[in-house]
Amino acid sequence: MDAISFVLGIKSSHLRSTHLRDLVYRGRVLRTATINGDGSATMHAANGELNGDAGSDGETTQRSTQERNDPKSAWVTAVYEDDTGDEQYWKRTITNQGVSEYRINDRVVTAQQYNEALEAENILIKARNFLVFQGDVEAIASQSPRDLTRLIEQISGSLEYKAEYERLKEVQDEALDHQNYSLHRRRGINSELKQYEEQKREAETYAKKADERDRAIVTHILWKLYHFQRVIEESGIEIQRHQEELKEQRRNIEKYERNLEEAKKEHLKVGKDVNKVEKSIKDKERDIEAKENGIVPISEKIDITQKGAARASKRIADISKERDNHANSVKQSSKDLRTVEKAQAQWEKEYRKSAEQEGRKLSDSDLQEYNRLREDVSKRSSADQIKLDNLTRQMRADEETVNSFKSKVDSADWQAQRLETELGEIHERKAAVNAQIKDITKDINAKKKAHNEQTSERLRLAQIRTEKDEQLQEVLIKLLEAEDGRKQSEKSVRLRSTVSDMKRMFPGVKGRVSELCKPIEKRYGVAVSTVLGRNFDAVIVENERTAIDCIQYLKDQRRGQATFIPLDTIQWTAASSNLKGTRGTRMAIDSIKFDSSLERAVSYVCGDAVICDDLATAKHVCWERRNDVKAVTLDGSIIHKGGNMTGGQGGKQDARQWEDTEVENLRKLKDKLVADLAALPELRRGATEEEALQGELTGLEQRLIYAKEEARAFDRNQTSKGKELAHARDELTGAKPEYDKKLRELQPLQRHINEVSNTVGKVQDAVFATFCQRHGYDNIRVYEAQQGSLQQERAQKKLEFSTQRSRLQSRLGYEEQLLRESQNRITALEDRMVQDQNLVDELEAEKEAVQNELDVLNAELEQRSEQLLLLKEKHAKRGEKVSEQRRELQKRSKSVDGTLKAITGFESERQVNAAARYTLLRRCKLEDINVPLQEESRGLDELPIDEVLQADADAMDVDDEQDASVLQPSVVQDYGIEIDFDDLDDDLKEADNDDNVEEELQSRIKTLNSELDHMAPNMRAMERVQVAKDRLATTDRDYEDARRRATRAKEAFSEVKERRLELFSKAFSHISEQIDPIYKNLTRDPISLPMGGQAYLDMEDSDEPYLDGIKYHAMPPLKRFRDMEHLSGGEKTMAALALLFAVHSYQPSPFFVLDEVDAALDNANVAKIANYIRDHAGPGMQFIVISLKTGLFQNSEALVGIYRDQGANTSKALTLDLRKYQ
Repeated sequence: MDAISFVLGIKSSHLRSTHLRDLVYRGRVLRTATINGDGSATMHAANGELNGDAGSDGETTQRSTQERNDPKSAWVTAVYEDDTGDEQYWKRTITNQGVSEYRINDRVVTAQQYNEALEAENILIKARNFLVFQGDVEAIASQSPRDLTRLIEQISGSLEYKAEYERLKEVQDEALDHQNYSLHRRRGINSELKQYEEQKREAETYAKKADERDRAIVTHILWKLYHFQRVIEESGIEIQRHQEELKEQRRNIEKYERNLEEAKKEHLKVGKDVNKVEKSIKDKERDIEAKENGIVPISEKIDITQKGAARASKRIADISKERDNHANSVKQSSKDLRTVEKAQAQWEKEYRKSAEQEGRKLSDSDLQEYNRLREDVSKRSSADQIKLDNLTRQMRADEETVNSFKSKVDSADWQAQRLETELGEIHERKAAVNAQIKDITKDINAKKKAHNEQTSERLRLAQIRTEKDEQLQEVLIKLLEAEDGRKQSEKSVRLRSTVSDMKRMFPGVKGRVSELCKPIEKRYGVAVSTVLGRNFDAVIVENERTAIDCIQYLKDQRRGQATFIPLDTIQWTAASSNLKGTRGTRMAIDSIKFDSSLERAVSYVCGDAVICDDLATAKHVCWERRNDVKAVTLDGSIIHKGGNMTGGQGGKQDARQWEDTEVENLRKLKDKLVADLAALPELRRGATEEEALQGELTGLEQRLIYAKEEARAFDRNQTSKGKELAHARDELTGAKPEYDKKLRELQPLQRHINEVSNTVGKVQDAVFATFCQRHGYDNIRVYEAQQGSLQQERAQKKLEFSTQRSRLQSRLGYEEQLLRESQNRITALEDRMVQDQNLVDELEAEKEAVQNELDVLNAELEQRSEQLLLLKEKHAKRGEKVSEQRRELQKRSKSVDGTLKAITGFESERQVNAAARYTLLRRCKLEDINVPLQEESRGLDELPIDEVLQADADAMDVDDEQDASVLQPSVVQDYGIEIDFDDLDDDLKEADNDDNVEEELQSRIKTLNSELDHMAPNMRAMERVQVAKDRLATTDRDYEDARRRATRAKEAFSEVKERRLELFSKAFSHISEQIDPIYKNLTRDPISLPMGGQAYLDMEDSDEPYLDGIKYHAMPPLKRFRDMEHLSGGEKTMAALALLFAVHSYQPSPFFVLDEVDAALDNANVAKIANYIRDHAGPGMQFIVISLKTGLFQNSEALVGIYRDQGANTSKALTLDLRKYQ
């Protein structure tokens, strides 16, 4: 194959080496031979020794008889006879330089000319349509769809257009991209031009909208200023009237406050005792609940175990019935087997007697005469006798086959009947189990419903109890805190009231730090209060403007002093991250719970303060680790940044302050919660019922699991038996027609035997006439029948007895196996019942011990409950006394609070409106809004911008120690500015400060501002219009040029595409049409497989098939469709050869070389390949096959053997013409 491939132009990389030099044969040559220039050798001695390498060139010298003479050149010549009978000599040589030299008819040509000469004879080197290597067959069968596409491209010649196709496609895509770019650019310039024209129109309306907006703003400001002025005047009158009433309402209420404090202390002491007893009761209840919960699983285990034992007992009874049935079957089968054995012995005894009675004995001379006459008959009817013997043997074989089929039919029929009976029993038992499952499921649903109702009710009550307990605990804690913080100064009360008024008047007021912040844990309370320090009562506001308004309000109202923290301008130093993670310390800000919107204010008041567990930790942080921070301990001690220490102070003085009304409400809420808790039913009663239901439900679910598992076992058994029954019926269905067919085939064979036997009988009658007359036989066959029928009858009977005995033994073995399995299952269930009973005894003992402990706990709980009732009665009496004292105090303080609130409200309203008026005028000055003024009024330029800030430039703390019992109305500053409201419509003057009017005016201004913002005219649009028009003209020219180039590129690409598609489609259509008949021909069997297999090609891309893969599908005879990789080696080889023959038929080369393509084929497929080659070989088509299979080369026209002539250092051939032997 290497030589054929080499001379026909195949590259060395496709052979067995990467370099041409490696192809030169380096075998040994005779010592006396001389290497010629062409690589051959010339002999000088007949009996020389071999020591050289074949294929060496003439330049090599022989240095001695022991030296090697390596050849450096070699050649191969192919002799080709064309259709006209002319011979052509194609020669390829490896020169001394290691390159190829090509010759045609001894004329040196180039490689291209050499290839063109081969292609002229349809020998395509690239496609390799003239040879198939051994390894290529399986590779072709398992090649990818794209590899198959490339093969067809090589055969069709469309591969030559691939480079041009890809180049023109790239040119076309580039031209289309450029065309699209020019088109999009032109569209963009058009859009830009339209945009500039639109901007020009927008600029014209912008000025009109701006004037209209300014008029709307002036109208809105005049309306607000008018109503601010009116509210200020009305509020001043109301304040004067309420101040006269306040002077008469002040009274002394200190006596009632002292009585209330004493009653609270007594009430708190009794409450602590109640809490202590309640805690003890809860501990006992938890212990009881734990014990009761421990009994439930024990009871469930007992119930489940007992039910499992009952089910096991029932199962033992069912299996025992099966065991008895199997035992009866074993007994009956054994009885039937003994009956058959006894009948066989009786028959053999009777056979011996009948044989002795019927037998006749001949004398020795008669036997010699019989043998002589038998030889005479054999000579006369030898041909008929041989035929009769053959037919008789065939008859016996067919009878044995019929008997075998009959046994198979009987066995399958018995098996089917047995399986039908077992399936009926399984179906009945399965129906019973399904009915049991249905009943259990119904019971489970009912139990679940009841259990869910019990659980829901218990959870609801538990949730209510938990919520009530949590609320009660929270109320008690608040009451304790209230008791600690009851002693407050009159100044604190006024400050809380003032902050409440400011929150109502100024929306930006958030509240006091003590109200907005809270320690994350109670143990941090003292430390957090110490950290807050003077900022404990500081007020957090939204911005600096709100703080200024509040300070002005405090000045005007003489409401004392306050510190304000504005969120927008407050500055603070970030805490050092080095302290985070230190054991026993945490940042102060991390110990406070607050809203995320207040983080700036909380960071300011906390600073870099650190809360330490004790004083030693604080010293370590500040002095040993030298951290510049303020350390505060949990008890309130402080180590300042400068190193000085503060300690010994109480931390409860800054605890949350409570009002009397809040404390009273808390006490009422506590009494209500205690009553609600007492009215709730006990949880233990519901829990016991729920546990009982849970136990029953668990048992039912376990029974359901067992029943379902048993049903699944029945399903599996039924499925298995059904498959066995179907298999038995299939065997019966398949064997019965075969049995009938074989039985029918015996009849013509029997007739044929009778005809031949009659012919032989006539010869026998003529030869044995005298012999039979002398011994009293009608003919010789009567004598021979007497001697042979006895033997035949004996053999037939033995066969019948053997068949019956085998069937009974098989049945007996099967029943014995079932009997053993049943007994094993019964034993396993009995062992399980014993284990379950032992477990029940252990659980009963454990349950009794737990119940005794539970009784002791219930008795202790009852004693604690009686003690709690007594303490609650005492606590309730102390609570009534506190409530009575609180009511007396509230009666005498309500009138004063009401009057103060009324005055504060009017003053707040007056100050708010005054501040709003100033803010509005300040806005007009800053924004240059021209509002109409009266003639004697001052101008807006004289309005002070920072007048409030000048009052207190360094801080926002206001000190005012005047007595707040007499409140004087503040003076409203108008700065000499008088507004002219003549331009304001009467409707707006009468509308008061209505939100609808405010919304309408603001909406009008907002609408006009929105329209102006959206317009945003471009004043340079006119300049850019002409530039855009010039760019548009240039872009139009570029687009036309790009469109023409794209058209030309598309036409050139379409021409190459059509040519490539035409060549590929022509080859594909031919191969696709040829592959199915070729594959059928290769896989057809005239007797068993007359239709053969199926094969076809499938395109993945019908538009341009050469761009995608082509799938090859082959379906061997009598097999379903499978992928190529799932076929066997022989099936793959047949499919690959069919594809190769179909491809070769498109542009067939004059010869086809096959290298051991039958290596993976059996003899039948080898014969099919040989028949195909013989049918398609002809004058224009030569097959050269390399094979080791006799089935292939024994049918060839000639055999060629290749051997090496060591003397001539060349290859030679031996041929044998087989046509004269065929």
